[in-house]
Amino acid sequence: MKQSLIILVFFISVNMIAQSGIYVYEPNNIDGTKIKWTLTLKDDGTFLYHFLRDLSAISKPNTEENYYAKGTWKADGKIVVLYTNPLDDLNEQYTLNLNNSKARYIAKSPRDKLDKVVKTALRFYESETFHIKGLELFKIE
Repeated sequence: MKQSLIILVFFISVNMIAQSGIYVYEPNNIDGTKIKWTLTLKDDGTFLYHFLRDLSAISKPNTEENYYAKGTWKADGKIVVLYTNPLDDLNEQYTLNLNNSKARYIAKSPRDKLDKVVKTALRFYESETFHIKGLELFKIE
């Protein structure tokens, strides 16, 4: 019984470590504006989220918007769930509530022997924050 419990804890830990890291999406905008989403999943089960929108190219210089979120995350197989505690994680700087935002972990299967390239990513499929749903962030290797 002890051995099976140790093996289970080991696999859960390895799964979380594999999914931790920095995920980014920064599209090329033809109008010169800059938009960047960054999600950092830390090994200790916490996350930091940053959304940057720089409108200096089409507006006044140094017109920049920043939105932040923080909280905890858990992995359940290929699903990553973000949790934000309104009492502890929300303040003047961290204003976004990403509680119960769910993303699917996307990676190339180890059984896939083809030469196709599959970027490791997180694709959000459920969120109460409207601009998160459908967002795909790519892992920085």
